[in-house]
Amino acid sequence: MNNATLQLKIKQRLNKLASNDYDNIECWQIVEAFNKAQIEWVRRQLHGNNMSKEGDEESKRRVDDLQQLLVDSVMTGNDRVTFFESDALPANYMEFKRVSAFAKDECCPERVLAIYQTEEADVDLLLRDRYKSPNFEWAETYCTLLSDRIRIYTNNKFEIVRPRLYYYRKPINIQILNCVDPYTQVASTSDIACEFRDDIVELLIDEAAAILAGDIESMIQYQRGTTSAERSN
Repeated sequence: MNNATLQLKIKQRLNKLASNDYDNIECWQIVEAFNKAQIEWVRRQLHGNNMSKEGDEESKRRVDDLQQLLVDSVMTGNDRVTFFESDALPANYMEFKRVSAFAKDECCPERVLAIYQTEEADVDLLLRDRYKSPNFEWAETYCTLLSDRIRIYTNNKFEIVRPRLYYYRKPINIQILNCVDPYTQVASTSDIACEFRDDIVELLIDEAAAILAGDIESMIQYQRGTTSAERSN
Protein backbone atom coordinates (compact mmCIF):
# COMPACT_ATOMS: atom_id res chain seq x y z
CA MET A 1 0.00 0.00 0.00
CA ASN A 2 1.46 3.38 -0.97
CA ASN A 3 1.71 6.25 1.50
CA ALA A 4 -0.89 8.41 -0.24
CA THR A 5 -3.51 5.71 0.25
CA LEU A 6 -2.34 5.12 3.81
CA GLN A 7 -2.76 8.80 4.72
CA LEU A 8 -6.16 8.92 3.06
CA LYS A 9 -7.39 5.88 4.98
CA ILE A 10 -6.17 7.22 8.34
CA LYS A 11 -7.89 10.57 7.77
CA GLN A 12 -11.02 8.72 6.73
CA ARG A 13 -11.00 6.72 9.98
CA LEU A 14 -10.68 9.98 11.90
CA ASN A 15 -13.36 11.74 9.82
CA LYS A 16 -10.86 14.44 8.86
CA LEU A 17 -11.06 14.32 5.07
CA ALA A 18 -12.70 17.75 4.77
CA SER A 19 -12.00 19.26 8.19
CA ASN A 20 -10.57 22.75 8.51
CA ASP A 21 -10.67 23.00 12.30
CA TYR A 22 -7.78 22.84 14.74
CA ASP A 23 -7.79 19.04 14.68
CA ASN A 24 -6.26 18.78 11.19
CA ILE A 25 -3.72 15.95 11.13
CA GLU A 26 -0.28 16.77 9.72
CA CYS A 27 1.90 14.28 7.86
CA TRP A 28 4.47 13.96 10.63
CA GLN A 29 1.71 13.01 13.08
CA ILE A 30 0.58 10.23 10.75
CA VAL A 31 4.16 8.98 10.38
CA GLU A 32 4.79 9.01 14.13
CA ALA A 33 1.49 7.31 14.96
CA PHE A 34 1.86 4.64 12.26
CA ASN A 35 5.43 3.77 13.27
CA LYS A 36 4.33 3.57 16.89
CA ALA A 37 1.42 1.35 15.83
CA GLN A 38 3.82 -1.01 14.05
CA ILE A 39 5.92 -1.50 17.18
CA GLU A 40 2.90 -2.00 19.43
CA TRP A 41 1.27 -4.49 17.02
CA VAL A 42 4.44 -6.55 16.57
CA ARG A 43 5.16 -6.70 20.31
CA ARG A 44 1.59 -7.80 20.98
CA GLN A 45 1.79 -10.59 18.40
CA LEU A 46 5.17 -11.79 19.67
CA HIS A 47 4.07 -11.88 23.30
CA GLY A 48 0.60 -13.29 22.69
CA ASN A 49 -1.15 -10.34 24.32
CA ASN A 50 -3.81 -10.25 21.60
CA MET A 51 -7.41 -11.36 21.24
CA SER A 52 -6.51 -14.95 20.28
CA LYS A 53 -3.74 -15.15 22.93
CA GLU A 54 -1.24 -16.43 20.36
CA GLY A 55 2.46 -15.64 20.48
CA ASP A 56 4.97 -16.02 17.67
CA GLU A 57 4.89 -19.36 15.85
CA GLU A 58 1.90 -20.61 17.89
CA SER A 59 -0.24 -20.78 14.74
CA LYS A 60 0.21 -20.66 10.98
CA ARG A 61 -1.22 -17.13 10.96
CA ARG A 62 1.36 -15.86 13.46
CA VAL A 63 4.18 -17.52 11.51
CA ASP A 64 2.86 -16.00 8.29
CA ASP A 65 2.39 -12.52 9.78
CA LEU A 66 5.78 -12.28 11.47
CA GLN A 67 8.11 -14.36 9.28
CA GLN A 68 9.54 -11.37 7.39
CA LEU A 69 10.78 -9.89 10.67
CA LEU A 70 12.61 -13.11 11.67
CA VAL A 71 16.22 -12.80 10.51
CA ASP A 72 19.64 -14.20 11.30
CA SER A 73 23.11 -12.69 11.42
CA VAL A 74 26.66 -13.76 12.15
CA MET A 75 27.69 -13.20 15.76
CA THR A 76 31.11 -11.69 16.35
CA GLY A 77 32.66 -11.49 19.78
CA ASN A 78 35.41 -12.62 22.11
CA ASP A 79 36.26 -15.73 24.12
CA ARG A 80 36.33 -15.28 27.90
CA VAL A 81 37.34 -17.79 30.58
CA THR A 82 33.98 -19.55 30.90
CA PHE A 83 31.97 -18.16 27.99
CA PHE A 84 31.96 -16.62 24.54
CA GLU A 85 30.61 -13.04 24.63
CA SER A 86 29.12 -11.47 21.53
CA ASP A 87 29.53 -7.89 20.42
CA ALA A 88 26.57 -5.53 20.87
CA LEU A 89 23.26 -6.75 19.48
CA PRO A 90 22.24 -5.45 16.03
CA ALA A 91 20.71 -1.96 15.93
CA ASN A 92 17.42 -3.35 14.58
CA TYR A 93 17.19 -6.09 17.26
CA MET A 94 13.75 -6.46 18.81
CA GLU A 95 13.35 -9.93 20.36
CA PHE A 96 15.55 -13.00 20.85
CA LYS A 97 14.66 -16.22 19.05
CA ARG A 98 17.62 -18.58 19.27
CA VAL A 99 21.39 -18.97 18.90
CA SER A 100 23.18 -21.64 16.89
CA ALA A 101 26.89 -22.50 16.85
CA PHE A 102 29.47 -25.23 16.42
CA ALA A 103 31.89 -26.40 19.12
CA LYS A 104 35.42 -27.72 18.77
CA ASP A 105 38.25 -28.80 21.03
CA GLU A 106 41.85 -29.93 20.49
CA CYS A 107 41.16 -33.58 19.75
CA CYS A 108 37.76 -33.79 18.06
CA PRO A 109 36.15 -32.35 14.92
CA GLU A 110 33.52 -29.65 15.06
CA ARG A 111 30.02 -30.59 16.12
CA VAL A 112 26.69 -28.78 16.19
CA LEU A 113 25.77 -27.42 19.61
CA ALA A 114 22.34 -27.52 21.19
CA ILE A 115 22.10 -24.12 22.91
CA TYR A 116 19.36 -23.37 25.41
CA GLN A 117 18.51 -19.92 26.72
CA THR A 118 18.53 -19.67 30.50
CA GLU A 119 18.31 -17.04 33.21
CA GLU A 120 21.41 -15.16 34.26
CA ALA A 121 20.52 -15.92 37.90
CA ASP A 122 21.05 -19.66 37.28
CA VAL A 123 24.46 -19.48 35.57
CA ASP A 124 26.64 -20.38 38.58
CA LEU A 125 24.36 -23.23 39.61
CA LEU A 126 24.35 -24.68 36.11
CA LEU A 127 28.14 -24.46 35.84
CA ARG A 128 28.43 -26.61 38.99
CA ASP A 129 25.79 -29.13 37.97
CA ARG A 130 27.49 -32.12 36.28
CA TYR A 131 24.33 -32.90 34.30
CA LYS A 132 23.59 -29.35 33.11
CA SER A 133 26.98 -27.70 32.71
CA PRO A 134 28.40 -27.09 29.19
CA ASN A 135 29.37 -30.44 27.71
CA PHE A 136 31.33 -31.02 24.51
CA GLU A 137 30.71 -34.77 24.44
CA TRP A 138 26.94 -34.27 24.51
CA ALA A 139 27.22 -31.08 22.44
CA GLU A 140 25.00 -29.08 24.79
CA THR A 141 25.30 -25.73 26.50
CA TYR A 142 23.24 -22.63 27.32
CA CYS A 143 23.27 -18.89 26.72
CA THR A 144 22.11 -15.74 28.46
CA LEU A 145 21.44 -12.11 27.51
CA LEU A 146 23.28 -9.46 29.48
CA SER A 147 24.13 -5.79 28.81
CA ASP A 148 22.98 -5.90 25.19
CA ARG A 149 25.20 -8.93 24.55
CA ILE A 150 24.83 -12.70 24.37
CA ARG A 151 26.99 -15.10 26.34
CA ILE A 152 27.39 -18.73 25.26
CA TYR A 153 28.89 -20.74 28.10
CA THR A 154 31.76 -23.18 27.55
CA ASN A 155 33.18 -23.59 31.08
CA ASN A 156 36.58 -23.47 29.35
CA LYS A 157 36.01 -26.97 27.92
CA PHE A 158 35.64 -26.16 24.22
CA GLU A 159 35.65 -23.31 21.70
CA ILE A 160 32.63 -21.68 20.07
CA VAL A 161 32.78 -21.62 16.26
CA ARG A 162 30.59 -19.79 13.72
CA PRO A 163 27.83 -18.59 16.08
CA ARG A 164 24.66 -17.13 14.54
CA LEU A 165 21.89 -15.13 16.14
CA TYR A 166 18.25 -15.55 15.08
CA TYR A 167 16.02 -12.67 16.17
CA TYR A 168 12.99 -10.57 15.37
CA ARG A 169 14.01 -7.20 13.99
CA LYS A 170 12.13 -3.92 14.29
CA PRO A 171 9.80 -3.12 11.38
CA ILE A 172 11.08 -0.49 8.97
CA ASN A 173 9.69 2.96 9.75
CA ILE A 174 7.62 4.57 7.06
CA GLN A 175 8.59 7.98 5.68
CA ILE A 176 6.58 10.47 3.65
CA LEU A 177 8.49 12.49 1.07
CA ASN A 178 9.14 16.12 2.10
CA CYS A 179 7.45 15.60 5.48
CA VAL A 180 9.33 17.63 8.11
CA ASP A 181 10.08 15.89 11.40
CA PRO A 182 9.34 18.46 14.15
CA TYR A 183 11.87 16.82 16.46
CA THR A 184 14.83 17.12 14.08
CA GLN A 185 13.49 19.81 11.67
CA VAL A 186 14.70 17.60 8.80
CA ALA A 187 12.50 16.84 5.79
CA SER A 188 12.28 13.25 4.54
CA THR A 189 14.17 12.85 1.28
CA SER A 190 12.40 9.65 0.24
CA ASP A 191 9.02 7.97 0.37
CA ILE A 192 9.21 4.67 2.27
CA ALA A 193 6.05 2.58 2.32
CA CYS A 194 5.11 0.04 4.97
CA GLU A 195 6.84 -3.30 4.38
CA PHE A 196 3.89 -5.42 5.57
CA ARG A 197 1.36 -6.80 3.13
CA ASP A 198 -1.88 -4.87 2.66
CA ASP A 199 -4.11 -6.91 4.99
CA ILE A 200 -1.73 -6.22 7.90
CA VAL A 201 -1.44 -2.56 6.88
CA GLU A 202 -5.22 -2.29 7.26
CA LEU A 203 -4.85 -3.41 10.89
CA LEU A 204 -2.01 -0.96 11.45
CA ILE A 205 -4.10 1.87 10.01
CA ASP A 206 -6.77 1.15 12.63
CA GLU A 207 -4.05 1.09 15.31
CA ALA A 208 -2.59 4.40 14.11
CA ALA A 209 -6.03 5.99 13.85
CA ALA A 210 -6.76 4.92 17.44
CA ILE A 211 -3.49 6.50 18.63
CA LEU A 212 -4.27 9.77 16.85
CA ALA A 213 -7.87 9.71 18.09
CA GLY A 214 -6.60 9.37 21.64
CA ASP A 215 -4.24 12.30 21.10
CA ILE A 216 -7.10 14.56 19.96
CA GLU A 217 -9.54 13.14 22.54
CA SER A 218 -11.89 11.66 19.96
CA MET A 219 -13.14 8.72 22.01
CA ILE A 220 -15.56 7.25 19.45
CA GLN A 221 -12.83 6.95 16.80
CA TYR A 222 -10.41 5.67 19.45
CA GLN A 223 -12.74 2.88 20.52
CA ARG A 224 -13.59 1.97 16.94
CA GLY A 225 -9.93 1.80 15.86
CA THR A 226 -8.86 -0.25 18.87
CA THR A 227 -11.75 -2.69 18.49
CA SER A 228 -11.27 -3.12 14.72
CA ALA A 229 -7.54 -3.76 15.01
CA GLU A 230 -8.00 -6.45 17.66
CA ARG A 231 -11.04 -8.12 16.16
CA SER A 232 -9.20 -8.74 12.89
CA ASN A 233 -6.09 -10.30 14.48
